[in-house]
Amino acid sequence: MNRLDVKPRIRGAVDVRGLLERGRTLSAPVLRKAVARLAAPMDTIAAYHFGWIDAAGNPSDADGGKALRSALALISAEAAGAPPEAGVTGAVAVELVHNFSLLHDDFMDGDEQRRHRDTVWKVHGPAQAILVGDALLALAGEVLLDLGTVDATRATRRLNTATRKLIDGQAQDMSFEQRDRASVAECLEMEGNKTGALLACAISIGAVLNGADDATADALERYGYHLGLAFQAVDDLLGIWGTPEQTGKQAWSDLKQRKKSLPVCAALEAGGPAAERLAALLAADAADAAYAGATGGAPDEVFDEAEFALRAALIEEAGGRAWTAAEARRQYDTALGALDEIYLPEEVREQLTALADFVVVRRR
Repeated sequence: MNRLDVKPRIRGAVDVRGLLERGRTLSAPVLRKAVARLAAPMDTIAAYHFGWIDAAGNPSDADGGKALRSALALISAEAAGAPPEAGVTGAVAVELVHNFSLLHDDFMDGDEQRRHRDTVWKVHGPAQAILVGDALLALAGEVLLDLGTVDATRATRRLNTATRKLIDGQAQDMSFEQRDRASVAECLEMEGNKTGALLACAISIGAVLNGADDATADALERYGYHLGLAFQAVDDLLGIWGTPEQTGKQAWSDLKQRKKSLPVCAALEAGGPAAERLAALLAADAADAAYAGATGGAPDEVFDEAEFALRAALIEEAGGRAWTAAEARRQYDTALGALDEIYLPEEVREQLTALADFVVVRRR
């Protein structure tokens, strides 16, 4: 995927990789301690999911993800005038919820690969993937409430609301797979729930834990929500045109799952010959019992690679790819605009701007 046409507002002033690594490094010991509370074998299965061990139980340093949410939570603490370490508990809580969703989503979506490794349900079975996901969700509330403060209760309420929205988004996403089409407005609502809500919580939770008022937390949430929509727009582009080396998933992963992602929805709404042909193919999918899974068939068993390449080409021809790239830019601008509503230390503002730049120009 080509880099999106966004002119970075911060040029070399902020070490984004360093911010992400700081989030990962500071939160990792607390995250490991939380996971250690789980009963066997859930503790080791969770450790495999996080990349701490391999499938045989040997220590591993596998890719544990971008740690974007952890980085945001630490910056959030700084937004309230606290040191980044004061946001670690919030970072861990958000990471636990995020990984609960990944464990369940991988199984529901049939994804066999995440971060270039077999997913938990593929290695340990669907039942364990569900149980470990549930356990991580429960831990998220525990680690916050263990702080025993009024602000921890405020933060827990925001995290619970974000989690409910995240689950709403997953339900909406799954329902779209059974439909010929979904509108762009429906898709944006779904992605705002599924991705935007938790990023919004990540960037507010550290501030809330350190006494920020609701007006500050709400503005930070608006930044995170729109950053999440920009993030998801880029993810949707990668889900169709990204390579397995970039994404850690199979080629054409979103097309194989019949996802009504932004490029698909935008292409269908655009009209014209390419959109009409794409709509006909999707309608035929819905009527195909093998494709729909009634006989156990999966998309990549029914179609060959040329069919997926055709669909990607039709989406691009109808304008879905270009529209989604433009939407990522629009959400990026809206996210940064939310920061103008509140006072922030200049260093914090620069960090949040640099992370927004990173989100919209990333390749994975």
